[in-house]
Amino acid sequence: MKFDLWSFILDNFDAAGSIGAYVSLSILGFALISFVAKKKYNKAKTSIGPKWSHPIIGSFLGTIPGCGATIVVASLYQNKKVSFGGLLATFISTLGEGSFVLLGASNEADVVANLKAYLTITIFGFVAGVIFGYLFDLFGFRSSNVNDEQKHKKDISQHFKQNKLSEFLIEKLAFYIMIPMVIFLAPGAIMALWGGGIDTISSLTYWISVAFTIFCVVFYFVNLFVFKYHDCYSSYNTIKSTLLHAILDIAMVVTFVFIGLLVSNYIIDILIGVKIFNKWMQSSVYVVIFLAAIIGLMPGCGGMIAVAVAFITIPNFPMAALIAAAIATSGDGIFPLLAENKKDAMIVSLVGFVVALFVAYISFAIGF
Repeated sequence: MKFDLWSFILDNFDAAGSIGAYVSLSILGFALISFVAKKKYNKAKTSIGPKWSHPIIGSFLGTIPGCGATIVVASLYQNKKVSFGGLLATFISTLGEGSFVLLGASNEADVVANLKAYLTITIFGFVAGVIFGYLFDLFGFRSSNVNDEQKHKKDISQHFKQNKLSEFLIEKLAFYIMIPMVIFLAPGAIMALWGGGIDTISSLTYWISVAFTIFCVVFYFVNLFVFKYHDCYSSYNTIKSTLLHAILDIAMVVTFVFIGLLVSNYIIDILIGVKIFNKWMQSSVYVVIFLAAIIGLMPGCGGMIAVAVAFITIPNFPMAALIAAAIATSGDGIFPLLAENKKDAMIVSLVGFVVALFVAYISFAIGF
């Protein structure tokens, strides 16, 4: 059978758009929740509770789908309202935007299996976050940056310049194109979760899904390389910046889902073959776990999204590898931390990576 590259690419655009349309609703919803949470906690003049409770609170916040909690806790950490153990616990327990891939997968995977995987890695992350958060607080690790005399904490947005073109692209074009597409595609994507669909508009849905993915990919890379200093990176300070950040998250999730689907489907189905790939993966689980942790370590949510896509598309993908990526990822909260406190950002990332390997290999040894 002759390989049709064009049809292959279009089908992956459609699959990514279907997943993205569903998860977009969750991203928008949780972004607003994060906005309310940040407003509430930032009003506090002291810490969010006694220090002994910070790892528990951090782990709990980290289990909230999306990256909002990591941004909130990173901000609290910079303001001395949460301990390093609380920060570490949040970063360990978060799945970032990868949680939406697992919760929002439609006909690409078994919904029940994905939900089971989501709950499994959430439990592992929560427990690991609490344990290692307490260990670091117990041994007295303190921030190398934050102190009581720090009165001039800089808002990241002050470093960023905005121009009319970026304002048009992000604040106008993105809203008026992406949001209507999400509204149109979401009902069909939700129905697809349970094996349904709207047959009368299936062709239209297919092409809008393709267009949605293409727009998200273009939008994400243009913003990444050209307009990365847009003020929506001030992150949840206003309703406007919250929604703009959610739009960027949607574009990022759809982009990485598309790339993950395209690469994995090409390698497994076309280049290598399913049988050969499965044989290698089953005989090299320790290597797969290590690679998943490395990918999850990437700043932001992209690495976790890629591993989550691999889990829902590759048969027999190790649960332990998914756990490794989930614990290693730090979500978008790593970016404001890197901007203000590079040393602590590197420490929390390195610790998260080591913890990810430790927990993942143990989970594999006990049958996950």
